[in-house]
Amino acid sequence: MISTGIPRIILTAFLFAVTAISIAPRQASASEAPVQYMQRAANELLSAARSGTAYAFADVLNKHADQPSIGLYSLGSYAGNLSSGDRQPFYSGMIGFLARYGASQAPKYPVRSVTMVSQTKETRAGVYVDSVVTLNDGTTYDVRWWLIRRGGSYKVGDVSVLGFWGREQLKRLFEGYITENGGNPKALIVALNR
Repeated sequence: MISTGIPRIILTAFLFAVTAISIAPRQASASEAPVQYMQRAANELLSAARSGTAYAFADVLNKHADQPSIGLYSLGSYAGNLSSGDRQPFYSGMIGFLARYGASQAPKYPVRSVTMVSQTKETRAGVYVDSVVTLNDGTTYDVRWWLIRRGGSYKVGDVSVLGFWGREQLKRLFEGYITENGGNPKALIVALNR
């Protein structure tokens, strides 16, 4: 299996952030501001995260994470080597990997609250929403969410915690694994889908 080698709090925070915008069951309306969308989604996450199951994480990630944006970026220099036929198994494996890791780490970082504090102006590239995540022990983290508009709703494209962008951490992990296994993305796909 893939060993993360990523500081646990960073990857866990990335999973929290991806999941938080992923759990909103209804589409964002055109009039709903990104900060409102994020607050609503984060409030719903607090109850969903307590389930602690990989299935719960996978369900929300499959529904709302911007899989191509996260996945293709995470392949780095190997993205061009991923055939169109391998994309769905790769995305499925990536979601499964993140979901299993998230379920195993969530109890170690129980979230008490998430408060949205601001958002940037939305551009064609998306919009950033800034928040403060407070753990049960009182520790706080500033988290910046990158939302991408997809139709009348949003998807998460990336998240920054402690100055580390989640996609960059996955890129380091995935590229390293592919390099160590012959330079073929299929090796990663097999590992992710075990």
